[in-house]
Amino acid sequence: MKKLLLVLCVAICSCSEAAGPDPTPAPQPEPELALKNEFHGQLKVSSGQLTDLDGEAVMLRGVSFGWHNWWPRFYTSSTVNWLKSDWNVNLVRAAMGVDPDGAYLDNPDFAKQKVKAVVDAAIEADIYVIIDWHSHDLYQEEAKEFFAEMAQTYGDHPHVIYELFNEPDDESWAEVKAYSEEIIAEIRKYDPDNLILVGSPTWSQDIHLVAEDPILNQENLMYVLHFYAGTHKDYLRERAEAAHQSGLPLFVSECAGMEASGDGPIDEASWASWLSWMESRKISWAAWSIADKDETCSMLLPTASSTGEWADSDLKPWAKIVKSALK
Repeated sequence: MKKLLLVLCVAICSCSEAAGPDPTPAPQPEPELALKNEFHGQLKVSSGQLTDLDGEAVMLRGVSFGWHNWWPRFYTSSTVNWLKSDWNVNLVRAAMGVDPDGAYLDNPDFAKQKVKAVVDAAIEADIYVIIDWHSHDLYQEEAKEFFAEMAQTYGDHPHVIYELFNEPDDESWAEVKAYSEEIIAEIRKYDPDNLILVGSPTWSQDIHLVAEDPILNQENLMYVLHFYAGTHKDYLRERAEAAHQSGLPLFVSECAGMEASGDGPIDEASWASWLSWMESRKISWAAWSIADKDETCSMLLPTASSTGEWADSDLKPWAKIVKSALK
């Protein structure tokens, strides 16, 4: 009897093993993107850091369009959507040229048409967008009028960020500060809380001067730092780090990997150092630029369509480096 029970037990165990789970591993989900460049809703600045309304640190990453007056063909909703879906941006920058021939001062209606095309598309795509007054000189009354209109039009949308003065060149910080305070007051008449970016002298590099004398009694301000990694290396990063350590809120609204001229070879080692610095400190950045000019910093070849859907063969080396960083 015991022998019979033993035989039955072996048979049952064998059947159980045969009916057990398939040894073939179950399919695994696709890995998620290393970065999730999400929309974080209304932004605020808290203790020198960009945050969401819950106080969680957030970081924006994206690209800047080239001057609207020279590369208007890329200022389309399709391009914005492609940059979100294929490049993984959560930020675009509409660089509205102000004073060259054919720019805002010559043709304000066309300039606003191009800017609004990008802004409207960004809002629809649920990403952030910088409205950039892209000039090197002071035009205070014209800027006040422009930003008042933009704030009245878009002040209810948390997607919108105002950049008051792209790159002051020879102006002192006292001049840039006084100008900025005037424009901030005009924006705040219509938009009490969206983020405002303030430029600094010497092509937005003299951030140390700003740290010594920042604008007071204003909320949701950040200060612009621009760099071109082939020219601006440890000395500028050390200056920026000191400003950051002092609590000054920094936003890199324009950056690239080559020389400050926008041309020359890409310094990949210097770019990697800058990128690591920004990422480790959660400092938001936008790379320059969506354009097809024959220069290193323009990301596209003339074969690139005006509506996105670019093949790798349409991208120049700088575009591929930026796209990789975004992904």
